[in-house]
Order: sequence, then structure tokens, then C-alpha cells
Amino acid sequence: MGRDVPALVFTREDRRRYREKMHTCLDVLAQMLRESTFESERPQVGLEIELNLVDGDGLPAMRNTEVLQAIADPAWSSELGRFNLEINIPPRQLTTGGPGAWEQAIRDALNHAEERASAVGTHLIMIGILPTLGEADVGEAALSGDPRYRLLNEQIFAARGEDLRITVDGVERLSTYADTITPEAACTSTQFHLQVSPKEFADYWNAAQAVVGVQIALAANSPFLFGKELWRETRIPLFEQATDTRPQEIKAQDVRPRVWFGERWITSVFDLFEENVRYYPALLPLCDDEDPQEMLDHGGIPQLGELTLHNGTIYRWNRPIYAVTGSGPHLRIENRVLPAGPTVADIIANGAFYYGLTRALVDEDRPVWTRMSFSVAEENLHTAARDGIDARLYWPGMGEVPVTELVLRRLLPLAHRGLELAGIDAAWREPLLGIIEQRCVTARNGALWQAETVHHLEKGGTADRQEALRRMTTTYMDYMHLNAPAHTWPVD
Repeated sequence: MGRDVPALVFTREDRRRYREKMHTCLDVLAQMLRESTFESERPQVGLEIELNLVDGDGLPAMRNTEVLQAIADPAWSSELGRFNLEINIPPRQLTTGGPGAWEQAIRDALNHAEERASAVGTHLIMIGILPTLGEADVGEAALSGDPRYRLLNEQIFAARGEDLRITVDGVERLSTYADTITPEAACTSTQFHLQVSPKEFADYWNAAQAVVGVQIALAANSPFLFGKELWRETRIPLFEQATDTRPQEIKAQDVRPRVWFGERWITSVFDLFEENVRYYPALLPLCDDEDPQEMLDHGGIPQLGELTLHNGTIYRWNRPIYAVTGSGPHLRIENRVLPAGPTVADIIANGAFYYGLTRALVDEDRPVWTRMSFSVAEENLHTAARDGIDARLYWPGMGEVPVTELVLRRLLPLAHRGLELAGIDAAWREPLLGIIEQRCVTARNGALWQAETVHHLEKGGTADRQEALRRMTTTYMDYMHLNAPAHTWPVD
């Protein structure tokens, strides 16, 4: 959904033609997977970070257009809400310059953007859900100005035929309705990209699916929404509900949602694109001029525009990506499950754990996905989102155990081994995975710090919940800039 789209009214002919083009793209992709060379000799990793904009009091600032103009860097772009921005960190090989170089590049980019944003009276915050965001902040007026967002909003509500219902039962209970998809903008994430060969894609995707629950539990950072304390990673149920095209009657028929974990382990990347075409009607039936079969037959590399646009409107937690660069076509996995923040140090540690663990799991003689049901992996995701670092998750050979025990005893050594296989020596691994280790030892992460700080402020006489959330948010920003991992943050 990163591409620009015009404001249009779609006809039945548009939808018929788009479906035909998607099937053509699917056939061409199958042929390419059989015959073509995909770029994979020097696999790269990538990172996108979504951020919120706030004013000096930590309240949402609807000013992304002005801030983007001030930053003036093509790496930055708008997101769904006027209070959102996104940065696309340039891809690199995992070992290039070491993890310290990647962390410094990210910090330099964010510090430069913060300096420019401050000049127009706003600040950037990396957090899963902005705690000071209220229901009044996510109406239609908060949609970013780009036509693609309004068009997506129109198409989702045309498919639903009724308002969205958002219900989350957690520490407290939220039940509300929305007449736009803007509540989705409350969800700001960190997205790790991993380039893989077609031959290895299924193994890496299966491994990524198997560990999403662990990832969420360790990195949860979204305990508050609209003033209520809900799940430790409330982004998960909110995102699932805020983009749902199904009214209740369609849900009752077990029609698949647009935010989807999936339903099975796969044997090829083709499985995922084929499911997209088979199960999901197009939200944005925009056809390109390219004839992908003709392009391939004449020795070119097709963009597969219809297939990739459709893929961008299906929100898998691990999304397959087909892209074409100057070095040719490539495939990558976009890991979309983690919240933004709390610090760059935390984000880099999360990336090291993810990349190392998936590499090691792929290398095992008996892969974890042959010993764990797909439904259990999905159950782990929701359990982790609800309970965070206190979650008990299932893992083959261990049963249901505290996630901290699972990581310390089983998964952290695997992550070390995977990074070693990737060419990262102990001097690089230890500081990165040491952050993950200490999170488990202390059983503390961003979500826990947020909740404890709000409770501390409320017990200390802060007038009301909104003021406690505001004060917590401004303190969070201070610690975020210090770049000390969140498990070290004191509760003042």
C-alpha cells in the first residue's frame, strides 16, 4: 500500500479485469519461480519504523504534512493518520559494519528528523500505541491527505456496509464503534525485512510464524488505548478489528479476515500469493499497463503490479514481498508483528533475536513447524499479546512454559547460534542478545513500564487517568532519547 493511487470510483469491469490480471501475474510468478534467477547471493535485511507525532505536552499532533516538508528526506513518508510518519531505513547486509553501525545509522536519521520536527513545534515518539490518543483523535479528519488512504477507507466500509466495532477485554474493557479506519493509525510498528531465496522462503516463513508469540511477549509496548489499560500488546486486536471488511454475518461463515495469521505451514512462497488471489476480493482494483507475460517472454522482469498491490491490502503478520530492484527480482519476508520502540537499542536487539532465531530454526534437523500445530502458533500470538512478558507459551519438547524460561533455556542459545552462522561473532552478538536476556531475567519491557508508571502516578495523587497518561508519555520520551533499554527504566 505504499504506492500512490488516485481517487476513483471502481466499476464492475474494473474488478473483472483486475481479477484476470492477478491470475496472469500468479501464472507468471509460478513460471519465474521455476525458471528465473532471484537475487539471493548477498541477502539483505531492512527496517521500517512507524512513529507518532506529539506536541510539547505529549498530545497527538496532526501535522505530518508540515513535518515531512521540514524533514525533506525521501526515506520518510506519511502513514494512515495525520499524527503518523514512517521511516524506511536503507537495506543492508546483516554483517555490514556490524550492528553498531546499523544502530548509529538509525539513531542519526531519527535525531535529524526530531530536530527538524522540533523546529515546527512537534516531536517524534516510537511507541506501539500513543497513550494520549483519544477517540476524538481518530475521526475522518485525522486521515492523512494522500488519496490512497481515503480510497482504502471507502472500499473497506463499502465491503462492510456498517461501522467498525472495536472490543478489547483486558485489564479494563473497551467497546466502541468507528466510522472510519483511522483507529488503525493508532497502531505503529517496527517491520523487519529479510531477503531469502525462493528455495528457502517456505522454511524461513514457517520459522517466523512459529516465533511471533515469543517476539510479541518480549517486546510488548502497547498497553493503553483511548485511556484504558487493555492487553500488553493491544496493537494486535486493534489492528485485526480496525481493518475488518466483514460484517457479523460474514464472520459467522468463517470468511477469512484481512489481518490474517494464515491457516497452515507452507511449502512455497507461491502458496501465500495463491491464497491471496483465491480468498480475497480486491479492495483497490487498479490495473497497470504492463503485460507481465509479454514482459517475461521478451527477457524482461515483470513488476507484477496487480499481485503486489493486492498483497499490500492483506495484512499478514509475516507478509511475503516480491520486488524488483536494479539487481533483479527478489523475495523477502516482512515481519510486521512488533510495536515501535521503546528505543533504538531495543529495536536492534529485537532484530538480532529475530534474525538469529529464524536462521537457527531453519537449520535444525527437525524443524519446529513439523512438531507444532499451526493453530498453536496462532494461539501463542494472542496469548502473548494479552499477557506480554508474563505469558505462558507452548513450545515443542517443553510444553506450556513462561516465555522468559523458554527464551533463556531454549531460544536465546539458538539465536546466538543463528547469528554465528550468519557471520556475527561473539563481540557483536553479546551486547545485542544481552538486552533480550536481561528483559527475561528482570521480566520487564516497555508495556510493563508504561502500566506501572501510570499506576504509580495515579496512586501518587495525579488528578485523573488522562493526566497520568500524559505525564507517563513525556517521561517515556525522555528515556527514549537516552537510548537505555526499557528494562532499565525506573518507575518514578
